Amino acid sequence: MKQERYSIRSAVFLLLFDDNGRILMHLRQNSGYYDNWYSLVSGHLDGAESARDAMVREAKEEAGIDIDINDLVFSQTVHRSCPDLEKCEYIDFYFTCTKWSGEITNTEPDKCKELKFFAVDDLPENTVHCVRRALECHDKGIKYDEFGWTFPTSEMKP
Repeated sequence: MKQERYSIRSAVFLLLFDDNGRILMHLRQNSGYYDNWYSLVSGHLDGAESARDAMVREAKEEAGIDIDINDLVFSQTVHRSCPDLEKCEYIDFYFTCTKWSGEITNTEPDKCKELKFFAVDDLPENTVHCVRRALECHDKGIKYDEFGWTFPTSEMKP
């Protein structure tokens, strides 16, 4: 009997910085997962698309902006455990971008209360934990991290 292979979910996250070095944050709502907490423009890979294609799509869907795929810079990968969400795992891809066209608009008001820029060193207290950690890793140049596992991980180095 053939055993089914384990599958893992994947998501993309956008580190979108303005001219003042502030990062765009997304205040979640109506999802049942970290509602009223700040995260980043993000989303699942839909399949049959690259991570960068998914990031371009999510930027348009959530913030109404167009990003040239060549303006996305890989920041990091995170292997994340979500014991509070069906005991699942994610491979998250983070991309940095400082160029876009169009006006940033909350195009999903049913899922997002607001889109707002914040100084990276002054994030809201209610920033999703894995996002806060990813921003700390980005600042340190760490390209790979693990988050949410029950065993302690050593301090990751760039």
